This record gives sequence, C-alpha cells and structure tokens, in this order.
Amino acid sequence: MKLIQAKLVEVIANAVQSLSEQPERYASLLDKIGDARIVLIGEATHGTREFYQARIEISQLLIEKKDFMAVAIEGDWPDAYRIHRYLQGMEDKENWNKALEGFTRFPAWMWRNTQMPPFLIWLRAYNDGLAARGQKIGFYGLDLYSLYSSMQAVIQYLETVDPDAAKRARVRYACFDHIKPDPQTYGYLTSMGKKKTCLKEAVEQFLEMQNHALGYLRRDGITAEEEYFYAAQNARLIKNAEHYYRSMFEGHVQSWNVRDQHMAETLNVLAGYLENRFERPAKIIVWAHNSHVGDARATEMGDQGEINLGQLVREQYDIHAYSIGFSTYQGFVTAAADWDAAAECKRISPGLPGSYEELFHHVGYGSFLLDLRENDQLKHYLHLPRLQRAIGVIYRPESERASHYYFTRLPFQFDSLIHIDDTTAVQPLNEDNKWKLGKF
Repeated sequence: MKLIQAKLVEVIANAVQSLSEQPERYASLLDKIGDARIVLIGEATHGTREFYQARIEISQLLIEKKDFMAVAIEGDWPDAYRIHRYLQGMEDKENWNKALEGFTRFPAWMWRNTQMPPFLIWLRAYNDGLAARGQKIGFYGLDLYSLYSSMQAVIQYLETVDPDAAKRARVRYACFDHIKPDPQTYGYLTSMGKKKTCLKEAVEQFLEMQNHALGYLRRDGITAEEEYFYAAQNARLIKNAEHYYRSMFEGHVQSWNVRDQHMAETLNVLAGYLENRFERPAKIIVWAHNSHVGDARATEMGDQGEINLGQLVREQYDIHAYSIGFSTYQGFVTAAADWDAAAECKRISPGLPGSYEELFHHVGYGSFLLDLRENDQLKHYLHLPRLQRAIGVIYRPESERASHYYFTRLPFQFDSLIHIDDTTAVQPLNEDNKWKLGKF
C-alpha cells in the first residue's frame, strides 16, 4: 500500500504547477480554460478565505482577458441583484455595504465577508470605465430560497407597470400567506395533505408575466429590459421554490435535484438574456460549492441518483464548459454547528487517511494547480474512487467521516483542481469586525 501511495504522490507531483503569490500564477489556468464560455469555480467549504480570494483573482482575469460578462453565485436572486444594481451604477460607488445588505438569511457570512467588498469595488470601477451602459459586468444569484422576497419583488414591479396585474399577483400569492415566514412549513403541510399546493397559482403568475412581456418591455430601453428580466426571474423562482419546498419531504435526492435543476435553468435563462444584451455568445463565471460544480456522475452522490449543476452544464455546453474544484488538508473554516446557529471559526481536522486531501498533503506544496483534463496517466492512477471532503455551512468534526466525506473519481469530476494545504477562515462582516477563535 505504501508503494502505491508513493507512486500516486510521484505522479501528482510531476503533474502539478506550484502556485506562488505572484500576480501571474493563474495565467496557465486561463490557457487551459481556452474558449470555454461557462467557467464554474468551486470551493471545498463555504467559509475559507483562500478559496474566495482565488475565485476573485481568477474571475478578474476572466473578465479582463477573456471578456466574461457576469458572475453568478450560489446565492438568492433578489439579494444578488442588489449587488448587480450597485455594479451597474444605480447606487453611489461608496455604497458597497448597502449592496450586501440583502444577505441577512443564514448563512450570511457566505457573501457578507471581508473578501467581498474589495472585489465589488474593483468590479464597480471596471464597469465605470466602460462606455456602453449595456455592456457592464452583471452579478446574479442562482439559488431559490427567496420565496417571500421574490413574491414582494414581483408585486412591487407590477405596481409600477401594471397595477391590475399586481392585484392579481397578490391574490395568487396569498395562497402562501398563512405559513409565512417559514416556507418549509408549506412543504410539510402540503406533503401531509393538510394544505392544498400553490403550484397552480405560481405557474399562472409566471405565465401571465411572460404573456405580457412585450408590453412591459416597450417602456424604455435597457432599464425596462433589466427590470422585467429581474421580475420575471423572481416569478420563475417562486414556481420552482414551491416545488422545492414540497420536495424536501420526498427525500434529500429529490430536493437536491430540484434545486440544482433550478440553478441550471437560471443559468440558461441568464445566458440567453446576456446574449441578447451583448449581441454575442454569453460568457458567465459561476461561484458555487464543489458539490454543485463538480460533475455528479463522478461521485458517490451521483450513484444514488443525484444530479447537479456541473453535470447539467457539461451535458449542455460540453467543451464550452470548464470546472475548477478546490481542496484543503487542514486549517480553519467559518461554519456553524447547526442550521441557524452562530458562525464560528472552527479548526479543520487533517484530511482522513485514504482521502484526496491526505494524498495532496504528501505532494509537499503549500498550494498547487492540477490539470485533470489532459493527463491520461493521472486518469489511470486516479480512476478508482477516493474519499473527498465537503464542508458546507455546517461543520461537525466529531462526525467527520459520516458528515463530510464521500467517494469521487476526481479526473471525471473537475477539469482542474486547486489545492491549498493550510487554509484560514473567511471573516464575516459585522459592525466592529471583531475576530477570535471559536466565536465572532
């Protein structure tokens, strides 16, 4: 076994590119990305500073060097749209904090953290330097947890363009009202047969907005187009969220699939919108967890029936999609002990024996880039499943193996992987930015 491990380490060491702190360290990655139009950039946790920073640096290069048009995140549509409005110049450039105010729902630190403001300020300055209003870089959310805020957004939009339609939307969405503010209660009651579903009302509202699109878009140029697109996507989200919250009580696989299918649908709708606006093929950067952007077919989860965004994008875009995964061996992470619990700075346990994390630790580099697409020898030696760690917003080191590891075949999961051996926790934004180990 030791000989096999040593051979694996040797093969990987010969294939990696060490990542220094020099500005050009991701230049070779851009060459590998080539003409891809959808670049999915993952993360092995939802709370690692180095992952955020790497995504920011790669995204800046994609925008500057390859004319990417938008960043789409694993975040809610209405919350991310506040950032979009800021980047488009609809808020004063000093108001970056206002752009992040929408991210109040747990886990707020995913987007309200100290890595985000410098990136948003950079994007705003980049956009301010562009002459054409319609060519500015956008920022969008792919997720579907915003059931009630999306309803409010639809009604507010219709009040400005079609008051009678706003009244009809209120009546339809009133179907959800008595279980506000917990959409999971809606899913539970409908699954138990205690409440009728609101699917009919959600679909009717979405279809009505589509049927009236031409009239709404006749108002005034780009602003009207953006406002309609934002509202219509909220209506689509409500329809899909209704399905999602019902599916939560049908099993994890079903609800996971509904969520990732919504992300893929949103990405496709966004691509169509951007192609119309820019008058060329859409180029979009996606930020989401490894579990969303890595191809599910290469994982234990895929064997259990899960599909994900990475799989769906690969199936549709083929060579025009490129996915980047991340890993870490040890360090610290911002996470919670339970859902809705306080954010903590938690120590990450060293990678388990037999895991990719342990294997990469023995390669001996502090950080490196591993090309998984063009290396047949690597595919040969890594074709068997191996444990991979995934830390989301909850981290429970006391049940590390059961809670945070699953088997994957790495060469088929991502196109490239960035390993950072020792990582630090992302710092949440708060009033006084106090930081200490254990609690913020």
